[in-house]
Amino acid sequence: MLVGSNFIGAERRTSEQKFRATDAATGKPLEPDFSEATADDVAAACLAARDAQKVFGSLALAARAAFLRLAADKIDALGDTLTMRAMQESGLPEARLKGERGRTVGQLRLFADEIEQGEWQQLRIDHAQTGTTPPKPDLRLRMIPLGPVAVFGASNFPLAFSVAGGDTASAFAAGCCVVVKGHPAHPGTSELVAGAIAEAVAECGLPAGVFSLVNGTSNALGEMLVKDPRIAAVGFTGSRAGGLALMKHAAGRPVPIPVYAEMSSINPVVLMPGRLEEAAEQLGQAYVGSLSLGAGQFCTNPGIVLAVAGDALDRFIQAAGETLKDVAAQTMLTAGIRRAFEEHTAALGKLPGAKLIGMGAEGSSACGRARVYTVGGNEFLAEPGFAAEVFGPSSIVIRCADLEQMTGILEGLEGQLTATLHMNEADHAEAEKFISILEQLAGRILANGWPTGVDVTHAMVHGGPFPATSDGRSTSVGTMAIGRFLRPVSYQDMPEALLPIALREGSCGVPRRVDGKLAI
Repeated sequence: MLVGSNFIGAERRTSEQKFRATDAATGKPLEPDFSEATADDVAAACLAARDAQKVFGSLALAARAAFLRLAADKIDALGDTLTMRAMQESGLPEARLKGERGRTVGQLRLFADEIEQGEWQQLRIDHAQTGTTPPKPDLRLRMIPLGPVAVFGASNFPLAFSVAGGDTASAFAAGCCVVVKGHPAHPGTSELVAGAIAEAVAECGLPAGVFSLVNGTSNALGEMLVKDPRIAAVGFTGSRAGGLALMKHAAGRPVPIPVYAEMSSINPVVLMPGRLEEAAEQLGQAYVGSLSLGAGQFCTNPGIVLAVAGDALDRFIQAAGETLKDVAAQTMLTAGIRRAFEEHTAALGKLPGAKLIGMGAEGSSACGRARVYTVGGNEFLAEPGFAAEVFGPSSIVIRCADLEQMTGILEGLEGQLTATLHMNEADHAEAEKFISILEQLAGRILANGWPTGVDVTHAMVHGGPFPATSDGRSTSVGTMAIGRFLRPVSYQDMPEALLPIALREGSCGVPRRVDGKLAI
């Protein structure tokens, strides 16, 4: 049963100031009342995390992995109780949320496997060389956890990018304690998941401060969390304005800390001439399916499509317009997100050269209506507003004069999470010229697919140059995400008995580089 409390380590705290979640489809408030975390709550959570950090950070890898697996089992066991509450608070359909729960527990288990394999420690040993001038010392290196991490729950993924999402999972995997600032749109979902994690912490005999959850509706709460001197790093998924604000707070501290923020992307899709000519109608239909998926509330939504003007593009546009008519209106995550979507698309439609291709079906006042615009390449280049992200089921088709203009448009874009090339074999020579541009533009380059959907794997990059993320060298999805919350330490001429076990002579089973050569 939900009680509306914050989790300060093992303690459930309430406060006098309350707020309620809202049913995304009806706008009606949901029970129970939830307690707004106070400044004392934030400080207590951060203090508990600091006190638990030494124990958790030095925990045997098998024990850390066991904790992640137990947390995954307990979240999975919440079953329909979790799904139904998340449906109410987010407006997302049952099938989507069941899949998201599977992704959430799956990535916890994936990180558990990654912990045990140990490659992430980046172990290196350079033995002493006494015969050199000057003599070379014995040097041994490993990665250690940064310290307590503040994680901000995202609005569009109430499970996979929230309390037990990728940021939390990768921070735990790195050996970092976590303080989560729950998203105010789904506090009930957050409390259910937090309860499962807290149970896993207790059953594994870990210090209570390994995990805390603070709830609230004010930006001040997030600012307090980021500015707390015991927090060592931040994980965030959300708006550019929100990410930039957290980066400013983190940089202004007496001791600045890194903020790993995933913020803004319009995910350009390039239709090469050969592929467009042979499959214009098929591509137009698939495009609408991608941009309207989940009411367009994905950070990888295809915000712009680029193609050379001509008969084939006209057929693509006509197919997209016809397909749009059958797209049902879908409930958006919050009333605020829906209002912003309507305001941004209204402004987009008024830009010079913008033409509405079509719209999806009408729905209730809680719904977003899918729409696609078209604009000429010259007009796009002349108006920066066309390149602004619109969060929701909206996209722009750019009619380029030729491939040269298409190149110029791509080179002028900000950093992106994804970039996509649709091509056939006849397009390969020209497409090859685009790849070097797209490598500098985005963190993930797709061939003949659509960017919505992010697989949690070892080779996935969900990141990109600013402003897609605050640090284009990182990813928030996949096992490489663990690296965000680690730092290297080198031990010089350290006595064997005082070295970390993994760096001692004779330790085996974990990949390492010994005197410059890879070994096990």
